[in-house]
Amino acid sequence: MAPETRRKLTVVSAVLLFHVALLWAMQSGLLRKAVELVVPVQMLSEFIEPPAPKVVPPPPAPPVPVEQPTPKNKTPSVPPTPQPLAIVDNTPAPDARQVEAAPPTPVAPVAAPVQQTAAASPAPPRMELPSSDATYLQNPKPVYPPLSKRMGEQGQVIYSVLIGTDGLPVSARLVKSSGFDRLDVASFNAVMRWRYTPGKRNGVPTAMSFNVPINWVLE
Repeated sequence: MAPETRRKLTVVSAVLLFHVALLWAMQSGLLRKAVELVVPVQMLSEFIEPPAPKVVPPPPAPPVPVEQPTPKNKTPSVPPTPQPLAIVDNTPAPDARQVEAAPPTPVAPVAAPVQQTAAASPAPPRMELPSSDATYLQNPKPVYPPLSKRMGEQGQVIYSVLIGTDGLPVSARLVKSSGFDRLDVASFNAVMRWRYTPGKRNGVPTAMSFNVPINWVLE
């Protein structure tokens, strides 16, 4: 056998023996004990467990540009063009003829429209009060009470007498007293005994009240 071939076989044999010994050591646990003695636990864990990748935060989003409102250019107002003023020239032209103005024609006055008068309101009803002075009635004078004469009692008595359509008294109400009861009672008896001309409304007899005065005076 050539020397070079022998060297290769020796190297191959040594490699095989090394692998066989390594496998036997791994099966028997000797290799792990040797590694624990030589390599620290922390280094072994770092060797076995790869470090977690670092999380790089994403770059911040660029700010969104805010569009500023573009100010509108105001159109400058143009002042109005001054108009030429008319100049009145009172100087007559050399060839102009002076014409006299004719006097204005008088205008006849316009008559004011005749206003229609409003319809006349109806006339108030014609009233005729009752009366006790008619001659045909022949009413006697009131009787002066004798005791009132001796006592010197005097005065005026007024009664409001309601007269019916037949001219007879219906009732009497004392309006003014003479201050003496005897004279007031004598006045009541007189007005309720008399006859009257009934009151009328537009010529029609109507029941109506009127005041009847009686004066008591000693002669």
